[in-house]
Amino acid sequence: MHTLTSVISNPMKLIINIPAFNEAEKIGETIRRIPRSFEDVDEVVIHVVDDGSSDRTAEIAREAGANRVIVHTRNRGLGRAFRTSVEAALEEDADIMVNIDADGQFNPHDIGTLLVPVLSGAADIVSADRFGEHAAKNIPLVKDQLNRLAARLISGFLKTPIQDLTCGFRAYSRESLLRLNLLENFTYTQEVIIDAIGKGLKIMWIPITVTYFAERKSKMTKSIVNYIRQSSRIIVKAVRDVRPMKFFGIPGFTLIGIGLVLFLIFFGFYIQDFKISPYRNYLFFSALFFIVGLQFVVFALLADMVKSNRRLIEEQLYLTKKRLYTKKQGD
Repeated sequence: MHTLTSVISNPMKLIINIPAFNEAEKIGETIRRIPRSFEDVDEVVIHVVDDGSSDRTAEIAREAGANRVIVHTRNRGLGRAFRTSVEAALEEDADIMVNIDADGQFNPHDIGTLLVPVLSGAADIVSADRFGEHAAKNIPLVKDQLNRLAARLISGFLKTPIQDLTCGFRAYSRESLLRLNLLENFTYTQEVIIDAIGKGLKIMWIPITVTYFAERKSKMTKSIVNYIRQSSRIIVKAVRDVRPMKFFGIPGFTLIGIGLVLFLIFFGFYIQDFKISPYRNYLFFSALFFIVGLQFVVFALLADMVKSNRRLIEEQLYLTKKRLYTKKQGD
């Protein structure tokens, strides 16, 4: 269905991307379930990024109707697969890209729900929310609690509500694809949200129904210790880059405050008998906390300068990408 706006202006092109790694069992069914038409969308294209599968994932994806299958010769990680999909979507003039998992846990008919806010301009990124009113059943307890904890912590730190930090089922406007600059290979879901918040992109969460298969184990969380370690590293790095003054400044001023309190305690004892030796520990730790805190404050100032410089570089990168991926005008 086409509106008057879409007829007059350029055709609206949607690319649905499916990252996959050894998903031969499920990917064919997932592709066949994807609707081929959406309201206010003129063209629907399905991409699959096969991240070094050792099974028939790529072959089955082509047989099931994928328009383009991009194959990594080795497994490079979900984050790298996402960057590949973004590059491909921009190359092919996508107005919107939707990312959906290959394993069938999400209902492809919910794609239309995620599209509405992007099409209307109400949001740059729309993410499915697995923990809202349609809370997923059979979700692993550890995965559930870790996601909720991380979302609460980052929401509090960035002062921005986050409903679901790690869901990969999302819709992206072309502008958001041009703006995002991602570096991690392990995963991308947390980094995208934090980077988007830092760039002032509009993000919306929509509750959807998810089907978790009890017999299937997540490829990302098969080693829970490694998943926590890698995710924590990505989150800390991303938050540090987005809010460096807060990241370094809060602990810095806290330590300086503790140092001053310890000095006041020392001074209170000192003026009673004018002896330093009995209270030298207070003086030592006062100086230690103050110096370390001061170093954190200096780090905060330096990191904020780096952030300002990075903003200039990213703006140039955005303009370069915009020129490189100039959308072809419609006839």
